[in-house]
This record gives sequence, structure tokens and C-alpha cells, in this order.
Amino acid sequence: MSLLSKAQRPDAQGRIQQITPESANWRYVGFEAWQLKKGQTLQLESGSQELCLVLVAGLASVKTRDAEFPDIGRRMSPFERTPPYSVYVPHNDRVEVRADSDLELAVCRAPGKGNLPARLIAPGDVGVERRGKGRNKRLVHNILPDDQPADSLLVVEVYTDEGDTSSYPSHKHDREDSETETYLEETYYHRFNPEQGFAMQRVYTDDRSLDECMAAYNHDVVMVPRGYHPVATIAGYDNYYLNVMAGPVRLWKFSWEKDHAWVNSEDYPRKEG
Repeated sequence: MSLLSKAQRPDAQGRIQQITPESANWRYVGFEAWQLKKGQTLQLESGSQELCLVLVAGLASVKTRDAEFPDIGRRMSPFERTPPYSVYVPHNDRVEVRADSDLELAVCRAPGKGNLPARLIAPGDVGVERRGKGRNKRLVHNILPDDQPADSLLVVEVYTDEGDTSSYPSHKHDREDSETETYLEETYYHRFNPEQGFAMQRVYTDDRSLDECMAAYNHDVVMVPRGYHPVATIAGYDNYYLNVMAGPVRLWKFSWEKDHAWVNSEDYPRKEG
């Protein structure tokens, strides 16, 4: 099975991506991307899952059974590089999204088991950090990190400039009952500026029983069931991706691939001479 889900033309409701545990052949993560026209409404049921609705671009009003979040949204493109508005929705809930402008909406899903209330995650609630150095720099927006309430979901968005690498040095989080890692399935929803761009993403394991390299284009999704998963951008095109992670333990613990861990050290970038 390919780990690359190509973007589809919007269906009758506006959906362009749908990843389920069944289609991905894993246990936890679900992901959908929607392109809604101004005035369009979308009805969703959370069922046994919790949801994180991320306004990738555009304005919306969101209503659950017990809460309303009218007139949210600010950025009209993810490449404004400001944190997004998001809404957390617990399991056994119903949500209605009304597009107050043309809207690009990401719906992140994972098992829900608690009784957390629906809540707005405003831009001021999002942790912003810069990671890396040299040609390995990126801007990170921590939308739903492991120190904020949720049952399973971890959600983050990352910006990588043209010609740089990200999710690098290569790292993995695919071991259960480990002191150094947690088992987390992961999806990457890619966007590019300009839109015709692409990036290269490789997913591979130490023994190379899994070793797949993909060209991800605008609105494509890369699935990471296990192994390392670096991203390399192409000159001329800035990259944005939205990550969804989930597993049996809601904690992001990972290990570096030994061959490339030196990129974190003071030896990088190498000095000439």
C-alpha cells in the first residue's frame, strides 16, 4: 500500500482528503481535508473519536451540542505564518461548521475516551517556536501538544523554507513499552507556496523493510505508520505541513537515527577550511 494519499477533486461536500484507521491499516489516526465555499455548512459526528478542527485558511463559525464559537479565523492563507484558530470537539458530540468565507478546514481524529468539553484554541493559545539551524530550520505552531488537554490527539503545523529540511535529523516514534519512544502514527498534510511546488519525503526503518520516497504535492497527505520520516523542500517553494499524531500513550517521545544525529551538534553547519 502506498503511503502517499493524493489530493482529490472536492466531492459534493467539499472533501479532498480522507484517511481512516482502516484505509491506513493502523489503529489511531484519522484525517480529512475540506474545501468549503462561503456560506456552505458541514455537519460532523465525532462518535467514538475526539476531533481537532483546524482552520488552515479562511473564516468560520463552529457549533457543537453545548458550545458555540462564532466568527473565528484570521488568516486567509497558511503562508501568512500566523497561528490558526482551531476547535477541540470531544467524543459523542456533533459539530456544525459554517464557512464565513471560502474555507480550508482540516479535521484531525483519534480515539476519545474522556469527558473534556469542546473548546476554542485561539492563536494566542498556540505555542510558537523555531527549531534547528543552518539548512535545517523550521517554524513550529504547537496547536495541541501533549501538555494541553486531549485524550489521544497531538496536532502541530510546521513551516520549512525552500531548500531546507524538516522532520530532520531523521527520528522515529514507533515503539510501545519503550523508555525512549512512544508509538505514534502520523499524517503530514502538505501545502506549498507557490502552489505548483512539491517536497520529497522518505519513510524508512533501520532494517529497510520499509523504505519509500515520495514527491508530495499541494494538498497531498503522507502517512507514517513507523520509521523515520524526513522532509526535503525544493528550491523555489516554501512548505507547510499539518501533523496529526496519536497512539496508546499521549506523549511525544522519539529517538534520532544515529547516522544523522550529528546535525544537532555544534559540528553543524560545518566550517570551511
